Amino acid sequence: MKQIKTLLIAAVMMLGASQMNAQAKTAHIDVNDLLSKMPEMTSAKAQLEKLSKTFDGEYSTMVTEYQTKMKKYEGEAGTQTDAINETRAKEMQDMGQRIQQYRDSAQKQLQDKEMEIVKPIMDKAKAAIIKVAKAKGYQYVMDSASLILADGPNLFEDVKKELKF
Repeated sequence: MKQIKTLLIAAVMMLGASQMNAQAKTAHIDVNDLLSKMPEMTSAKAQLEKLSKTFDGEYSTMVTEYQTKMKKYEGEAGTQTDAINETRAKEMQDMGQRIQQYRDSAQKQLQDKEMEIVKPIMDKAKAAIIKVAKAKGYQYVMDSASLILADGPNLFEDVKKELKF
């Protein structure tokens, strides 16, 4: 009886150990490729390009105005008093700072707008990846863009179908 009990305990322990060593089901998908092919992303990129061109146009106008004034002031510097040249130098410095502040503000606004537009698209893609992975019984899905070897199942086409594009 004692031997059967010991044998039964050993069998249960071996079964438990083999269950712990079972490999988790893993798949991969190139998230950047998926996002770039989503129709919503094309629209988002167009919006961001339009905003970027607006900022670039205003920035270019400011820089052109700065350069024009600088040439004018440099040309007239020899005929003006020190006080006027000092005032003009301060004006140019202030103008340069305004241009720098505008550029920084424009970059921040563009980044904020990108996050505002792209986050819902990323969330939608993530939800679709999770839904497909769970439906297929995968426990882990890795981004294949960061993998050295992606030889397992690729969920790209299934997620594409889920997103209906």
